[in-house]
Amino acid sequence: MAQAGAYGQRLGQFLRLRDTPPALITRTLRSAELAVTETRDDNPVPGLSGSLTAEDAFLVSLKLHDYPDCELWEGGKCLMKRDIPAGATYLYDLKRDPRYVIDKPFHSLFFYLPRSALTDFAEQTGSPRIGELTCEIGTGHDDGVIRHVGALLREGLRRPDETNQLFIDHMMLALTAHVTRTYGGIQHPTGPTRGGLAAWQINRACEKLESDLSGKISLKQIAAELDLSVGHFSRAFRISTGMPPHQWLLQQRLKVAKQLMAARDLSLSEIAISAGFANQSHFTRVFSAVVGVSPAAWRREMYRPARSES
Repeated sequence: MAQAGAYGQRLGQFLRLRDTPPALITRTLRSAELAVTETRDDNPVPGLSGSLTAEDAFLVSLKLHDYPDCELWEGGKCLMKRDIPAGATYLYDLKRDPRYVIDKPFHSLFFYLPRSALTDFAEQTGSPRIGELTCEIGTGHDDGVIRHVGALLREGLRRPDETNQLFIDHMMLALTAHVTRTYGGIQHPTGPTRGGLAAWQINRACEKLESDLSGKISLKQIAAELDLSVGHFSRAFRISTGMPPHQWLLQQRLKVAKQLMAARDLSLSEIAISAGFANQSHFTRVFSAVVGVSPAAWRREMYRPARSES
């Protein structure tokens, strides 16, 4: 089946990349696909970019490399030339056929957001349906939130085997909320914040999370089982536990790993896999960052043989 949205392979073809760029994908409760793709070409073949199929969706682009004197096209016409600075955010409406001349090295993140995902968010927060986003061609935005989300997701793009689906879901949900409010005119809710989950909901959600420590389960799957929207579930889970689902899962991984390290016949590699980490290197990096020492050092200290009295 052909890919429908402007991410991954389709985006790579649009930018005339030689290889398919890395992408991370999530889905809303109504199965709308959202994605982030990292695109880079240090030696591009000069020419006009391809044309993307018109669709009711947006690309939010975080520029990671300066691109001076960029020739910008829309609707089949060259509209302007402008310097594109690193760190700036640009929004593109895919109904307008945005294109540009590729004649210099480039490096960008592209967030693919279909309108249906933005509409879902507006409905979940009781906000009116959004109209158009702020997508003036050539207008850059100094957006610290998108830079922060982009930096975190770039780590996931570098190590996809170590990135759990809950983290991708959480970050893309946060990005959707930010774009909808900042560029779609949706205001932050002014009414009282909804409370957390009921006790049975927390128990069921935690059981689902613990059943797959690798984190392959998605927010969509858990929210659907509780008959909640993804956004409502994520907010309520955080209120109830003090942390988002992917961080709660990380704490459970570390708890299980510590318990398993009491068994001296288990290697750190075996413990890493059993506790849901991708490999021993992933386990060591995360454990050291959170606990402050490596798993090996922690194990030696906790289970050091008691000295015999003389």
